[in-house]
Amino acid sequence: MNQKIIWETALRQSAFDSGCAPSDFLLSEPKVVRSKENPSARRYLKLPFFCDLTSYGNNVVASVSEEMEGPVTEYLKKYSPAHCFETPALWELDQALRLWGQRVFYMAEYFLPDLSVFEVKDCPYPTRLLTQKDFSSLYIPAWSNALCKDRKELDVLAVGAYSGETLIGLAGCSADCEEMWQIGIDVLPPFRKQGIASALTTRMAKEILDRGKVPFYCAAWCNVASVRNAIRSGFRPAWAQVTAKSEDTL
Repeated sequence: MNQKIIWETALRQSAFDSGCAPSDFLLSEPKVVRSKENPSARRYLKLPFFCDLTSYGNNVVASVSEEMEGPVTEYLKKYSPAHCFETPALWELDQALRLWGQRVFYMAEYFLPDLSVFEVKDCPYPTRLLTQKDFSSLYIPAWSNALCKDRKELDVLAVGAYSGETLIGLAGCSADCEEMWQIGIDVLPPFRKQGIASALTTRMAKEILDRGKVPFYCAAWCNVASVRNAIRSGFRPAWAQVTAKSEDTL
């Protein structure tokens, strides 16, 4: 595994998700494509998208329905990649989506490991590597970021930190697609700010890399604590994504 492979894998996966070519994310101009189903897409995505914008920083690739092709094309002509993902520009997109019973819903930033700075950090508490049978009883609110109750079958590995026999922190990973596994992390409130989160995140990332997969990390833009953990753990911003959702499902 090297940095080139990591980036190429992420671009390839985003291309599966968006229904475009990996090179489309590296263009200097926006690209609008018709969204379609793809068995290689991330397994939790509901395709086809009605409207989804993805940017690796160079441009924006919009994967849209027929109804949104025209409005989104005009929107991307009007705003730069940096500004079309923020208000007040997003209000314009949201108004166009409302005509079809859709709203701007998911807004997230995704991180990839930077191997030039990545290293497994020491944990101040003992840790254990867990498999599916070990964490089958842990689908409770305390560990809802590390494990996903709605997609238990995708959760493949976890690393726990323990104070005695008490689980105090948990990093899990879900096999969201063939080549990339996503990391989630939870630490119980009394044990935060001790380096447990970054220790578990880096250990989980190393386990994923050792299995020939690319680890990735997702955080809401407003989740400063999670973004800080990503940075401390040797991850760096890779792409941003905004996705619409039907008002009926909100």
